[in-house]
Amino acid sequence: MTTPTRDRRPLDAHAREPRRRDAFLPFSQPTIGQEEIDEVVDTLRSDWITTGPKTKAFEGQFGAFVGAPGETSLMLSSCTAGLLLSLAAHGVGPGDEVIVPSLTFAATANVAVHLGATPVLVDIEPDTMCIDPERAAAAVTERTKAIMPVHYAGHPADLDAIDALAERHGLHVVEDAAHAVPTFHRDTMIGSRATLASFSFYPTKNLTTAEGGALTGAPELLERARVLALHGMSRDAWKRFGKGGSWEYDVVAPGFKTNMTDIQSALGMHQLRKLPDFHARRREIARRYTEAFADVPALEAPTEREGMRSAWHIYVLRLRLEHLRIDRNAFIEALKERNVGTSVHYKPLHMMSYYAERFGYGRDDLPVSADAFSRMLSIPLSPRLSDADVDDVITIVRELVDEHQA
Repeated sequence: MTTPTRDRRPLDAHAREPRRRDAFLPFSQPTIGQEEIDEVVDTLRSDWITTGPKTKAFEGQFGAFVGAPGETSLMLSSCTAGLLLSLAAHGVGPGDEVIVPSLTFAATANVAVHLGATPVLVDIEPDTMCIDPERAAAAVTERTKAIMPVHYAGHPADLDAIDALAERHGLHVVEDAAHAVPTFHRDTMIGSRATLASFSFYPTKNLTTAEGGALTGAPELLERARVLALHGMSRDAWKRFGKGGSWEYDVVAPGFKTNMTDIQSALGMHQLRKLPDFHARRREIARRYTEAFADVPALEAPTEREGMRSAWHIYVLRLRLEHLRIDRNAFIEALKERNVGTSVHYKPLHMMSYYAERFGYGRDDLPVSADAFSRMLSIPLSPRLSDADVDDVITIVRELVDEHQA
């Protein structure tokens, strides 16, 4: 693995040239080692490349890591699959409403649409950018069946308030934990509760299986999801084709096809073992960013509420545009010109054409989400970043702010 170098040109003390990296620094990079490669090769040489013994092992290891009920989990093809199965396991369907924060990836709301339900988009809290429980409470109707809090950027949603709301109205809680490994809500790790929580192992995530995800929750809910994950069949391939298995099976529900393969699990098992070290490095980088930007009025750093512990999946800066002569998009382009990559997480769903046109949302309907979107950018955060990389990002961001101060 090579680390991009910084621009080493000498600078005049009285006429400093702006910092510009020699090589482009992506905002996120997977961290894959020889252990993962060897395990994948071992899988390819084995008799099982689809769902089999390594997936079963990974399910137990991940379940134990997050403290899931029964210390197990369900490995899937994506976090999206986990969200879909979660709603389906709770019987969500046509005529039902599902409360979703607007500031999230499309999958969170799309899965409700796939099941014939209506996603009801609500606004976010200004500090954490997680779903606002008060706005969610105001959106409850007699048709509301579930609420889907998103642990945005790795910070936990206010689960105490969400649980209280769900209990008052008899709602199911489904946690979108795509960003949340390892995230702690007070002393409890996300994934350890009885409510269904769906995780993502996409390449940009804190651990990756290339594509993939996991579901945790109460054993009876997880078993229902497991059946739905493979066509509604009563036996998976391992139970049918493994030694001691039986070919016979029943189809007990019109399920889906969302299983994880042993090739993916081979990656995941080693990524999970490295996760504590990955997380420690992410926390260190986030700490350095926050300290470096604390005295810059034009920058609003992400928060971590007292008693909560973020997974620091992404580091989302918000520009205070009143202090700048440049907008967010121009700021991103200026960073790109100096070889610093960024992304935006996310354009709110109520501003996407499908949701605006089908459900009648306007930009100003959810003002906190719209304001956050207009000011946000995600800067590089990955265990692969060297200290020199972090120095570059800090220096370049601060220089751009200085150049464009209002």
